[in-house]
Amino acid sequence: MTPDAPDSDRAVPAPLRPLPFLIFSSRWLQLPLYLGLIVAQCVYVFLFLKELWHLISHAADFTEQQIMLVVLGLIDVVMISNLLVMVIVGGYETFVSRLRLEGHPDQPEWLSHVNAGVLKVKLAMAIIGISSIHLLRTFIEASRIGLPNATVTSEAVMWQTIIHSIFILSAVGIAYVDRMSQTRH
Repeated sequence: MTPDAPDSDRAVPAPLRPLPFLIFSSRWLQLPLYLGLIVAQCVYVFLFLKELWHLISHAADFTEQQIMLVVLGLIDVVMISNLLVMVIVGGYETFVSRLRLEGHPDQPEWLSHVNAGVLKVKLAMAIIGISSIHLLRTFIEASRIGLPNATVTSEAVMWQTIIHSIFILSAVGIAYVDRMSQTRH
């Protein structure tokens, strides 16, 4: 087809029968879910700004440890927000419809090769990052175990460490299975 050829020269796909059309169209039922995640991200932006204001307005009253805990909380919010972006953009692109971002200067690098397997591995890695931040916060708070007003028990530290280790093992398993399925194709 030449650049001057009319659009009528393009192959037009045959219309789907009613049942396949209904099944294929059902993917649009996910749209409200992705819109809801966008609203959840707005809530995280509000939470981030609130915590940032709290840090700025009380910085003179905080100890170094308190500042570190608030900053870790801010990092946690950012990482969860990144996770939301991956789910919203990657999930919509993979399961609902193409975003047609090819050539757009702001297209995320990872979006050009996203599929369900890649998305699962990226999500697992993001969850490990979020879990790491929570575990670090717990370790910092755990330094107060035995002191008055301690908020973390040694049992809580143990369980969080076990859960974090399971997240890591799960991510390794997901990546291994994805790699095995890629080498077969």
